[in-house]
Amino acid sequence: MISINDIRKPIIKDLEAFDTFIADNFSAEGELLQEMLTYALSSRGKGIRPILTLLIASLHSPIAAREGDFSGETQHCTKRTYLAAMLVEMIHTASLIHDDVLDSADERRGKPSVNAKWQSNMAIILGDYILARTMSLGMASAQYDLISYIGTAMATLCEGEVLQSQHAEKYDTTRDDYFDIIYRKTASLLGVSAALGALSVGANREEVERMRKFGEAIGIAFQIQDDILDYKRDNNTGKPANNDLREHKITLPLIAVMERATEEQKAAIIELLRRCSDDDKALDKLHNLVVENGGLEEASDVLKSYIARAMHLLHKYDDTPYRQSLLDLCTFIAERDR
Repeated sequence: MISINDIRKPIIKDLEAFDTFIADNFSAEGELLQEMLTYALSSRGKGIRPILTLLIASLHSPIAAREGDFSGETQHCTKRTYLAAMLVEMIHTASLIHDDVLDSADERRGKPSVNAKWQSNMAIILGDYILARTMSLGMASAQYDLISYIGTAMATLCEGEVLQSQHAEKYDTTRDDYFDIIYRKTASLLGVSAALGALSVGANREEVERMRKFGEAIGIAFQIQDDILDYKRDNNTGKPANNDLREHKITLPLIAVMERATEEQKAAIIELLRRCSDDDKALDKLHNLVVENGGLEEASDVLKSYIARAMHLLHKYDDTPYRQSLLDLCTFIAERDR
């Protein structure tokens, strides 16, 4: 199975430089705020977004093409690309902190969440601080073309969160609603991550747009896989299984089953869903219903179609380690178990 370390190999020096760039630019006045900031930044996870930005920048970089050095031992990205990667990664980090507050989540990637460790009010302040610091650094850099993408992405993330909450309260999420929500909450920022990688090294408008579509396709696939893994009781995500059902979220595996159900069966499913937050028997029954009626398999088929779409968008590029790592990233997203 492809690992994230395999994907990182062609840009390992650039990733080291990026981590130094983050450390140099994110510090806070006050012992408590610095402690919280250090904790949040040490729990950033796989780093899919900066990896995507740096790989796509390298794929389009005239420096990398001219030097022909694909060993990963040479930096091919500039501070402009590191800034682009920082913008998307830190907005993602802040959004996860805010998500954990909204969901009252006690864990993030197998560790106590910021809100569990320091309470929700402090977590909100930390998330706001990271957003403010990110935008301050972006404005100070005067890279306004990069920043314009980010402003739109931040608004889109907020819209997605509200839409998801609205539909969860009404138990009325359709397939169209679902894809609208995951586009806004996940795919849009991955699309921006990919577009900024190309834009940061001077790619033309057509290439930037192609990479945005690539990022959005893997973003939708990534979220569908997340929603499939939520039904796996032996998952390695660091979150309890069936968390979506407990929060009354109707995701693609359940939508697939509901679309084939009669009106009477749909009503029974919604009644089970209403009880999932505090009734383990209802939770188990609904979980089994989705598994036994092929909800996970149908969701997986949709995921594969988006992965195929993403891979097709790379076909015009030369066969370099950067392109191969992006193809491997597609495979990793489809096969990941965490």
